[in-house]
Amino acid sequence: MSDEDKSSKTEEPTEQKLRKAREKGDVPSSKETGNMMSAFALLVISLYVLPMMLPRLAGDLSGLIAQAGGMEIGNGAAGLRDVSGVAQALATTVAGTLAPVVLVMVLAALFGVLIQGQTVVALERIKPKLSKLNPLSGFKRLFSADAFVEFGKNVAKVAVVAIIAALAVRGSVMEIWEAPGFSPETLLPHAQGAIVRMLVGATAFLAAVALIDIIWKRIDYIRKQRMSLKEIRDEHKDSEGDPHIKGKRAQIRRKRAQQRISVAVPQATLVLTNPTHYAVALRYTPGVDPAPVCVAKGTDLIAAQIRRIARENDVSIVENKPLARALHAVVEVDDAIPAEHWQAVAEIIGYIMDLKRRIRRAPPEGSKLHEED
Repeated sequence: MSDEDKSSKTEEPTEQKLRKAREKGDVPSSKETGNMMSAFALLVISLYVLPMMLPRLAGDLSGLIAQAGGMEIGNGAAGLRDVSGVAQALATTVAGTLAPVVLVMVLAALFGVLIQGQTVVALERIKPKLSKLNPLSGFKRLFSADAFVEFGKNVAKVAVVAIIAALAVRGSVMEIWEAPGFSPETLLPHAQGAIVRMLVGATAFLAAVALIDIIWKRIDYIRKQRMSLKEIRDEHKDSEGDPHIKGKRAQIRRKRAQQRISVAVPQATLVLTNPTHYAVALRYTPGVDPAPVCVAKGTDLIAAQIRRIARENDVSIVENKPLARALHAVVEVDDAIPAEHWQAVAEIIGYIMDLKRRIRRAPPEGSKLHEED
C-alpha cells in the first residue's frame, strides 16, 4: 500500500468492514498468550501433576522392570508378538500416567485462545493461495519491519527468561552449598523448588508481555482496518443503494401510486378526511362488498390529491377526524375495514345515500360533509 493510500485512510472502520474481516478470519491475535499459557501450564504440572504422577509412573515401571527377568520371548512370529505385548503394556502405562499432563496443556492452549476475546473459524485461512508460494513475497515478509520487530522481541524474551532461570538455579545451588549435611536424596526437592521459582518468574513476565501485546495488536488491527472517505461512501452505496437510483425508484413508486389513485378514487363511495392531513377513500357496493373496502389512502400531498380527484368525480368528502386517522392506521389498500369500525362507517354511508336520494337530515355525530363537494 502506498503512503498516499495510507494517509487517506483516516476514518475508523465501520461495523460492516470489521464483520467482513472476521468472516475472513482476520481478527487481532496475539501469539504471546500462547507462550504465557505454556509457561503457566508447566507451572501447574510441576506443582500439582508431577508430584502425583512420578510415584505412580515409577511404581509401574519398577513393576515392569522386576518382571523383565521372568519374561519369556519366543522365536520368530511368536517373539514379535511377545515383544509387541510388552511394548503395548509399557505404552499403555506411560500414556495413562501422562494423560493429565496432556490435558493440562490442551486446556491451557484453549484458554489462551479464549482470553483474547475474538475467536473465529474461517475456511478462508486454510484455502490454498498461489500468492503464498511466491518467493519474492516471502522474502519481503522475512525482511519486513514487522519481522525485525518480532525478532528483536523474541531475543529480548529469551534473554529475560534466561536471566530468570539463571537466578533461580543460582539460588538453588546456593541453598545446596550452604545446607549442612546435604545428601543426594534432597537434590530432587531442591531441583523442583528451582524449577517452580523459574516458572513463576517466567509466567509473570510472559503475562505482562502478553497483556501489552494484546492491547497493541488490537490498536494495530483497528489502524490497519481504517477506511478512506471514499470507501465509506462506496460501502454506504452498496448497503443502502445509490442515492440517485433510490431517488429514481421512489419517483417511479410515486408515479404508480398517483396512477392507482387516479383510477381508484373515482370508484369510491366517499372519502374520509382529517380534514387536510389524512384521506381514506372507501368503496361500498351493496350486494357486492360484504364490508366497505379501502381503495386509496394517504397523508398530506397524497391526501390532497385524493380530495382533488374526489371533487372532480363528484365523490362525497366527509370530515371525521378520529375515524379517518383510525382507518388510515389499521386498514391497508384493497382490504375491508375492521369490524369495530363498521357501525361508524355504515352511518356515514347511509347519510351519503340519503343525500343522493334527496333526503335531507343531520350528518352522523362527529362527521361533517364538505358542502363544496
